[in-house]
Amino acid sequence: MTHTALRAHFETLIDAYAPVSQLGTGFTFTEGPIWHPRDGYLLFSDMPADVRRRWDPSGGVREVRRPSNKGNGMTYDAGLNLIVCEHATSMLVREYPDGRRDILASHFQGQELNSPNDVCVRGDGSIYFSDPSYGRMPVYGVERPTQLGFQGVYRVPPGGGAPELLVERTLFTQPNGLCFSPDERLLYVNDTVQALIRVFDVAADGTLGAPRVFASGIKSDLEPGRPDGMKCDAEGNVWVTGPGGVRVYAPDGDWLGTVRIPEMAANLAWGGEGFRTLFVTATHSVYAVPTKVGPRTEPYMRAQATPAAPAGAASQSSAAQSSASDPSAGLVLDPARTVLLMQDLQNDVISDGGAFASSGAPEHARAQDVVANVRRLADACRARGIPVIHVHFVVDPGAPGLTLNAPLFEGVVDSNALVRGTWGAAPAPGLEPRPGDFVVEKCRMSAWEGTRLETVLRALGRDVILNTGAWTNMSVEHTARTGADRGYFMVVPADCCSTMNADWQRASIDHAMQNVAVVTTLADVLAALGG
Repeated sequence: MTHTALRAHFETLIDAYAPVSQLGTGFTFTEGPIWHPRDGYLLFSDMPADVRRRWDPSGGVREVRRPSNKGNGMTYDAGLNLIVCEHATSMLVREYPDGRRDILASHFQGQELNSPNDVCVRGDGSIYFSDPSYGRMPVYGVERPTQLGFQGVYRVPPGGGAPELLVERTLFTQPNGLCFSPDERLLYVNDTVQALIRVFDVAADGTLGAPRVFASGIKSDLEPGRPDGMKCDAEGNVWVTGPGGVRVYAPDGDWLGTVRIPEMAANLAWGGEGFRTLFVTATHSVYAVPTKVGPRTEPYMRAQATPAAPAGAASQSSAAQSSASDPSAGLVLDPARTVLLMQDLQNDVISDGGAFASSGAPEHARAQDVVANVRRLADACRARGIPVIHVHFVVDPGAPGLTLNAPLFEGVVDSNALVRGTWGAAPAPGLEPRPGDFVVEKCRMSAWEGTRLETVLRALGRDVILNTGAWTNMSVEHTARTGADRGYFMVVPADCCSTMNADWQRASIDHAMQNVAVVTTLADVLAALGG
């Protein structure tokens, strides 16, 4: 088990074996992750290095601002203008896409703020932020004395104005992460030093009621980590950094489990397609973890409905549209969500002299021109950053562990076929894996059964599958059926598949797969990918 589940409900929020992918490393101390819902990229801070970086699936990590005034927490307002907590200037600022910059808060009652740390936006446009003194310490800020004699939590009213202190001056030692409940009736604020989370009722005018301790003891002598970044999910559960990674608390304060992260976690934010990827900034790195639940809907997230958003603007139902349902519509594919599957295109299956050559498979593969067509599609996918996954049927000598419960599997043994290390198990010439491709091994008909396919897909964040390969009526069809059942959009270019003869091909393509996949052609797929 990758993560620690203390309650059964934890596994309805995240798979206990969800992969933790490192998106980048070698940084000084990462913080402040925020996902742009229209343009599909992640921003994150590196305070000690005084730099802001960006990550996106196609371009990886690059710098976007240096110096960054040792920026920490970030979010967007409803207009997708960036709001940044700056340690070096002790300011909360708003940055516009055209380069303009507004100061939202810098002083309280004539004295400089300590160092705004984390920030969230309410639906009425008001902005809430925490103000510990970390930004006036070495490394994480600029060392200098504080002017205020306390660390508070503030609100900037809708439309701007002087920041309003929301809590008693002596309540917090070092207030840090803060977030609203889904209905914005509650505000959660954690304290790193006190190792707890407090919750406040939010009045209609934005002021806060009396504090209550929501969760405490968020520390450990065995693992590093304290409360820092914090977010609320769509169900009202609170996700907060702590010992070992990210702890998850139910709305009643019950500790449900921990998302395990390899380094000490500092902050988190949801993003990616459908906001189902949890991005975690953790010491020297940035990680991504797929989740089953998404965040509470913050004002800026509603901007994802614009057609310009490559990473989630399209609705789920439009992920793979087909002329099958509307001849005038054409095929629509989003490269950021798409993956190519190449199944069973191995010598024993489709090459002359292979173990199954007598079935007619090599002749039908030639009639379909399947090797050339799949190779052309693979090249087009690689050029557009679409991952290519080779699925090979492979058994060890003697086929140990292969259940002989069906004629197909008996045939593998009887023909001594697809044995690891042999010519027959190797991919057909021209279809060999390239650097950066993935290889998944199976010993059943479906590419899903007993393999790591879904783990790879989740790590890549892909849910549209171009399903190609040999044995159209068996491997390709079984994979399409299971993929549809699991919620993936299956696309089958008919001329990138082959089987034993044209009759079996038509039976599968024209009938069986019509209800579980978008059946199309190589030409239409290439056109949908822009060439």
